[in-house]
Amino acid sequence: MIEKLIYLESVDLVEFMGVKNTKLDLIKTHFPKLRIVARGNWLKAMGEAEEVADFEEKINQLLEHYERYNVLKEDAINDIMQGQKVVQQESPDDTILFGVNGKPIKARTENQRKLVDAYEKNDLMFAVGPAGSGKTYTAIALAVKALKSRVVRRIILSRPAVEAGEKLGFLPGDMKEKIDPYLQPLYDALQDMIPAVKLKEYMENGTIQIAPLAYMRGRTLNNAFVILDEAQNTTTNQLKMFLTRMGTSAKFVVTGDITQIDLPNPMTSGLVQAMRILKGIKGIERIKFSVKDIVRHRLVQDIVEAYDKE
Repeated sequence: MIEKLIYLESVDLVEFMGVKNTKLDLIKTHFPKLRIVARGNWLKAMGEAEEVADFEEKINQLLEHYERYNVLKEDAINDIMQGQKVVQQESPDDTILFGVNGKPIKARTENQRKLVDAYEKNDLMFAVGPAGSGKTYTAIALAVKALKSRVVRRIILSRPAVEAGEKLGFLPGDMKEKIDPYLQPLYDALQDMIPAVKLKEYMENGTIQIAPLAYMRGRTLNNAFVILDEAQNTTTNQLKMFLTRMGTSAKFVVTGDITQIDLPNPMTSGLVQAMRILKGIKGIERIKFSVKDIVRHRLVQDIVEAYDKE
């Protein structure tokens, strides 16, 4: 008789083991000869070596399924325990990854699909278009996919802290608390795609970093998926500084909306200049989103079109 300890790294224990361990109890029914005990994130199995080895293999398969889909249903547990292929109900077409609770995150428009295709062939992408067209959300989904598949080791998300009519100095709190409101859309997207327990761990150990653009100076970003959001509010020098941070095995995505430049006149947007200066360089792709890509409330497209006409 042997004893084996298995650590369930970064899992939501309620999702993986079930409320009051109902899913763990289901797993136990497939191993009646083993004594299985759960203590926090540890599983302990005691029994004959062959049975314990089979149990460890099945738990690893469950962890792989959970890692991919962020959900573990009882049907999937039974299929894996019986050695059957787990069939997802959702079509994989255009699915970038599976978010929280198994929700498929998909490229929903033609230009979102172009961004996904560009990611496979290029290391630097510019995604420019109106608010609500999904350019940043799609870019973050690609970053999370790259992290999960171990193409990169970390994700770095950044925004310029430019005041769009508000004054940073009048906001309460320290600098982090002043900056966080500018970065909240990035947090929101991540919370859709990564379970809370895993996201907290990633944020604490630096696997995912969210920081204002000024914090990029002097860094070399290797093995990272780096996204600069709201890049229309960068100056020429700021955007050049950011782009020259690119290290080995890195993917960079720059997103922005050139109709919402908050820089004080007569400053020129670094994004507008970069789109012109870097045109035609191999390995750099430019995707221009339009009002047809807007996937928010149906009125948003009408609002954008009305302002464009004005």
